[in-house]
This record gives sequence, C-alpha cells and structure tokens, in this order.
Amino acid sequence: MIEPIRSGPDLAREIAETTVPPGSLAVWWLGQSGYLLKSRSGLLAVDLYLSEHLTRKYEATDRPHVRMTRSPILGEDLRGIDLILASHKHSDHLDPGSASALLNASPAAVLALPEAIREYAHGLGLPDDRLVGLDVGATFECAGFRVRAIASAHEGVDRDAAGRYPYLGFVIESDGLRLYHSGDTLLYEGLAEALGAERFDMLFLPINGRDPARGVAGNMSAAEAVDLAVRIGPRFVVPHHYDMFTFNTVPVGLFEAEAGRLPAGTSPRVLRCGERWELRP
Repeated sequence: MIEPIRSGPDLAREIAETTVPPGSLAVWWLGQSGYLLKSRSGLLAVDLYLSEHLTRKYEATDRPHVRMTRSPILGEDLRGIDLILASHKHSDHLDPGSASALLNASPAAVLALPEAIREYAHGLGLPDDRLVGLDVGATFECAGFRVRAIASAHEGVDRDAAGRYPYLGFVIESDGLRLYHSGDTLLYEGLAEALGAERFDMLFLPINGRDPARGVAGNMSAAEAVDLAVRIGPRFVVPHHYDMFTFNTVPVGLFEAEAGRLPAGTSPRVLRCGERWELRP
C-alpha cells in the first residue's frame, strides 16, 4: 500500500492553514484524478475519490478493485470547500462513498457536474439545490474560480438522448492562472481546438491508457498525454489516473520517460498523494 506523504488531521490542518499569495495556487493531489486547488479567495475540489466504495462493490467479482494508495483524508474531514467539480458519474470521479460527506462538511459548497448526470446524482442522495448542471460551452463562477466545460471522450464524445454530454473536462481560471483538468478522456480530434489558443499554466492529464482487456473505458496513454502537452505548450503537465487500482494503472515512469519530448518552457510535475505544490505566476 502506497502511503500518502501527508494525511488525516495533518493534511486537513495544512489545507486550512495554507495562505496563498496573489497570482498563485496551492495544489494537492489526493489520488487517482482528485485534486484540491486553493487560491487566495477559495478552495476547489475536482474528481475526489476518498472512500472504499469501489473496493467493497467489486470485492467478490472477477474485477476486484484492489486499492494501491491509501486515502489521504475522509470526506467528512475535508472542510472549507467552496466548489466541487465532478467530470462524470464513474465512482472514482463522483464518489458515492464521500460526495454527501463532502457537501455536509462544507455547507456553503456547491457541486458542479454534467447536467446529463443530474438524475444520477439525485439517486446518490445529493440535494438538487446544491447541484450546478453544466454542459459543453457552459461557464460557472464561484469563489474566484471560473470554470468552462469542454467535452471529454471516455471512449467516444458521447451525448445522451437530450444531446447533453455526460463526460466533461474543465478549463479552470483563477487569479490570472489557467488550468485544464481532463476528467477521463482519450486524445480525440478537436480537443486542442476546444481548449483554445490562450496559454495554459498547467494540464492535468490521465496516463493509464486504453486496454479493453481491463474492461474499463479508455484514457490517454502517457505518450498521448505528452503529445497533447507538446501541442498546447503549458508551463507544467501533471499526470493522473494511476496508482489507485491494481487492474487499471501504469507505472508513472512511462510518463517520466515520455516527458523527455516536452518542449522548452514545459515541465513535467509528478506529485505524490497528499503532497502540496504551489503554482506561482
């Protein structure tokens, strides 16, 4: 079991006590695709998976979800969040085991998610008045964060019967910084254009790839994540979606090797679970 470098009350205290200078963001990786972003004006959480929901759900099946990294904090212990983002309904991104606890622990927080999965969220017991439904092209502002939704291709760029997109990525702007969190996505035609021509400070990209034998919907490989970063040219590229479940991971060394192709001005940044890193102007 991989142990977070900071967890429990120590991590909660660090998050609460961190003061962020103007034009900066404090970033914590909480495992899989989950991050906290703290600015001088707010705290944003995206795609947090903090429970043992999937391990319990698949324990007696032919696809056990054996956890590789211990959860750094429980949902009920993570307080002061202003905005929660969930890119799609898969449980390692919208966690049935901690979503209600996160909202209860931060009474002012709202959860922004694809409008296409609002009814699914109701089924998890999440109150409608705490939900903000987004679709491709929609923007939402909260606590100094501006979020724009773009399509993700979790196999395909899907739409539901009403034409809504169930898989999203997020362009996040805060205090002069610009980031992209992919959710789960393949490197599809049109993604770079959807991101736009403005300079990015950071891309959060999956690296676990696509392997139908694993029985899971696909993501970018490490090579494809670097391909996108080469085209976009951010200041930093951060890998995610690895070291969570034994059946659906790749060694992060694959990304580190591919990162040798990154252009001047773009740096890889591999975080450890529970680690704080500050993105400066």
